[in-house]
Amino acid sequence: MAYLSKIKYFKRIVLLGFIFSYTLSFSQYTDVINSNRPGESVSAYAIGRNVLQAEAGLSFEQQDHSRLLTESDIFGVDLSLRYGLLWERLEINYEGIFNNQDKLDINTGVTNKNTDFYRNRFGLKYLLYDPFKNEERNKPNLFSWKANNKFKLKNLLPAISIYAGANFVFGDNPYYKNAPIASPRVMIATQSRITPRFVLISNIAYDKIGTDFEEWNYSVSLSHSFRDPKWSVFIENQGIKGELYSDILFRSGVAHLITNNLQADINFGASFKSTPSRIFGALGMSYRLDMHQYKETPISDVEGGPIKKNSMKKKGKKQQKNDKKNTKKNKGEIDF
Repeated sequence: MAYLSKIKYFKRIVLLGFIFSYTLSFSQYTDVINSNRPGESVSAYAIGRNVLQAEAGLSFEQQDHSRLLTESDIFGVDLSLRYGLLWERLEINYEGIFNNQDKLDINTGVTNKNTDFYRNRFGLKYLLYDPFKNEERNKPNLFSWKANNKFKLKNLLPAISIYAGANFVFGDNPYYKNAPIASPRVMIATQSRITPRFVLISNIAYDKIGTDFEEWNYSVSLSHSFRDPKWSVFIENQGIKGELYSDILFRSGVAHLITNNLQADINFGASFKSTPSRIFGALGMSYRLDMHQYKETPISDVEGGPIKKNSMKKKGKKQQKNDKKNTKKNKGEIDF
């Protein structure tokens, strides 16, 4: 019985390998939701043409600034809307974070309240390179589970996408005083499938270009799916180097796939500075409206061309002899 169960498990792994290879080779679309939550890192892949996806969360953060002698409690709501536009490789997205901050000045005992958008951003992401597009390079080994699941050096070759967008600040925003209405943002995102269970994502962004709040931002995220693929965990390192604020942050969290189109997540993290020190956590959900349709391929475009009339009819002996002769001729082995 144990032997039979192992065979059944191996068959499932092979089947999943075929499905995974097929979906990555032919489009950005996947049968299950592809969410950027629960971390800050952005996937290199788009969500697929005509897919509309919402990713939202509730967050809490505590900040203590040792130099300014302030303490802050911040409640936030974040929302990301993503849509697969025109092509499988292209995605348009909106990212917003609305914060409510209670900031206590320890010296005076006065509490100030700041309420506004901490992030308000539109952008486009386009996949430049997909290493899984080459079917021959990524065929699964049907005879070895170990070969399909071990680390391979070629798996470090990442998918690469570029992002271009803009931040928007409206009215008298307490988080960005005297900031221009719009400022550009550019980013490069990479994604490597190290093994079937480990995925490495990295982002490098240049943000708020041309303002007093310019910053460089990087993030590196490693996620791992369990034997039950509906559960996954991640760890993430984010670095920020800006004119007004610099920091190094660490996050970790768990995601659970409820249905193919619905995911729940939780994450928590902290900084290692005291100007300010930060401790934060968030609960979130991701949901997609799947309107994706595969493009039909005309039979004339398939390798070998259209099926000819009587192509399945059994050939006569004379025709079989001519076919053999033509084959030898093509190989330079014709008999005289």
